[in-house]
Amino acid sequence: MSRPAVTVRQKTCVADVARLMADERVGCVLVVDHEDKLRGIVTQTDFGGDQHGAPFSMELLLQIFSRSMPPEQIEKVRKEARCKTAEEIMVTEVITGCEDSPAEEMARLMLRYDIDHIPIVRDGIPVGIVARHDFLRMIADPSKPSSATA
Repeated sequence: MSRPAVTVRQKTCVADVARLMADERVGCVLVVDHEDKLRGIVTQTDFGGDQHGAPFSMELLLQIFSRSMPPEQIEKVRKEARCKTAEEIMVTEVITGCEDSPAEEMARLMLRYDIDHIPIVRDGIPVGIVARHDFLRMIADPSKPSSATA
């Protein structure tokens, strides 16, 4: 498990969410309310399509960086990203685990629901996150315990 989990508030603009994910080199951020309770998750895939109304797609981002685009078109994408909030694009049905959840259970959940991240919560408040990358660490160092607290 990685600690602490990277979190944002519900009203954080999508541009700031993207910047934080890039700066922290994480594949998701957990969205919390004013009491730090988990309310949703934003993953890299939420930036790649229209299902949550994300103001841009990965394809458009690639076009911006690989081709010359008119400045007004680039600014339009940036403006839309500043207007949307994490709350508007987050997934609210989040599979969670607890600190003593066995690693095997986390792996089964990831495979069953085809997800890459499972927030670890205590009393509804995120305390960490298990990502598929954590399983690579376990393979690389088998001496690590096989629980979410690893």
